[in-house]
Amino acid sequence: MAKKENKASSEVKTVSSGILKHKWYLYLTEFFAGMSVMAVELGASRLLAPYFSSSQIVWTIIIGTIMIAMALGNIYGGRSADKNPNPDKLYARVLIAAVWIAAIPFFGKFVILGISALLVVTVNTNFLIWAAFITCMAVFVFPLFLLGTVTPSLVKYTVDSLDDSGKTVGTLGAFNTIGSIIGTFIPTFVSIPAVGTAATFLIFSGILLVLGLIYFIFSKRGAVRCGVTTALFLVSCVLSNLIGFAFWEKNLVFEGESIYNYLQVKETDTKTYLSTNVLFGVQSVYVKSGELSGLYYDYAMAAPLMSDCGDEEKDILILGMGTGTYAKQCMNYFDGINAEGVEIDEKITELSRRYFDLPENVKVTTYDGRAFLNVSDKKYDVIMVDAYQDITIPFQMSSKEFFSLVKAHLKENGVMVVNMNMRSDSADGINSWLADTIADVFSEVYTVDVIGSTNRELFASENPQMLEVLSENKSELENEALYDMISSVSANLVRYEGGDKILTDDKAPVELLGMNVIDDIIQEELVYYKQKFKEEGIKGLLE
Repeated sequence: MAKKENKASSEVKTVSSGILKHKWYLYLTEFFAGMSVMAVELGASRLLAPYFSSSQIVWTIIIGTIMIAMALGNIYGGRSADKNPNPDKLYARVLIAAVWIAAIPFFGKFVILGISALLVVTVNTNFLIWAAFITCMAVFVFPLFLLGTVTPSLVKYTVDSLDDSGKTVGTLGAFNTIGSIIGTFIPTFVSIPAVGTAATFLIFSGILLVLGLIYFIFSKRGAVRCGVTTALFLVSCVLSNLIGFAFWEKNLVFEGESIYNYLQVKETDTKTYLSTNVLFGVQSVYVKSGELSGLYYDYAMAAPLMSDCGDEEKDILILGMGTGTYAKQCMNYFDGINAEGVEIDEKITELSRRYFDLPENVKVTTYDGRAFLNVSDKKYDVIMVDAYQDITIPFQMSSKEFFSLVKAHLKENGVMVVNMNMRSDSADGINSWLADTIADVFSEVYTVDVIGSTNRELFASENPQMLEVLSENKSELENEALYDMISSVSANLVRYEGGDKILTDDKAPVELLGMNVIDDIIQEELVYYKQKFKEEGIKGLLE
């Protein structure tokens, strides 16, 4: 047994040359490999979010596929190290991983669109799940599989004998873990906010490239390999900045990223749009003329007319301020409105001032909506909850505890209005759960569907006379367009009788519930494209 151990140790020493004589370089390799894995994982979430959302479901897919890649890499790396412990092979894999990761910002977007186009005509259910999963498998599994081979290979090169094997493996694990920690914080708080997702991929792929180049330079071999990989990396650096996430759009006035979102501003002659998703969904619309938008904001304007708090001026709070369309409309059409908002994404607030004419005197607090209520003592005539984006529904702003907190911040006979942006008539759909939860907190709950969209507005209060108050205040409106809109809302309000589907802080499966609804919505929107493909094939889709 001892002879076999000595033979293996001798074999490793004969192939370990150049810089690998110094163990610190092996530890640095482990450190930067761990850092790069986490950076790629976070970059993956930002690359996919504009297309498939940043929901917990998408995060689960990303983490799951990456763990699959790492596990397979560990197995292969260990077997390869035992069979042929040549460090040239390990550092060649590092170079390949570096080039692949550098190419992701450019080619990854085409892969996402190609997979989405393919699934449009082949998948009938769970479109987002399949699209996100197949994209992760195609784009991220291979380079992370290669990085997964690093640890077992380095163990082979660093362990000299069984006497110190535990200490050596533990040190390698510590370097990997510390690298992973740093690789988690840097993209989130530094590189992505400062230079974006594409540059983040390039930064960490560059680190891997340098690791491999240093090894081959010190070992005085692999010149061709180093030259080719360096050239490919530089090409990827140039290509990464050539296209945006929505590179086919021609009328974008802004495209960028914040710490929370992909952000896109599109402008026409009459309207300005904000979207946090490339493939579907618009979060805010601004009508330049100042007229009613024809969207859910108009319906929600019934809330100030429902409130009866005895004040000449009304205080309105919007949780999920966005670009401030609702606040501006209330201030334009009603007298004595004091509007303020809470928006977690400071970049959206900056865009609202720049592109959406949000007045500087409208206060916007950069904070989570629920956290804001926890530290605020102020009470309001109207609180609008507009924090749900497509499938991304913050569970902490959908529970009984949250709506109880909103109720506590309403004045007597105040009104809460909730924009539920995924209309569902299913008895077990997300809107039924939300409405049941709200009805468990408020005694008076009414809903109205927004014509021509998937939105549904919900109004809640403790005032049993809220409809009478609405009718009385409506009769005093002088603006004809607003009067017609409020009359339509009033005529279509439906009283909601609560059930037993209650969301709580402990149990709020909002994303799974939302996935069922958004899957139906996507399928409805894809009918046109499926028909186009059936009649004209791929050419029809491309056109």
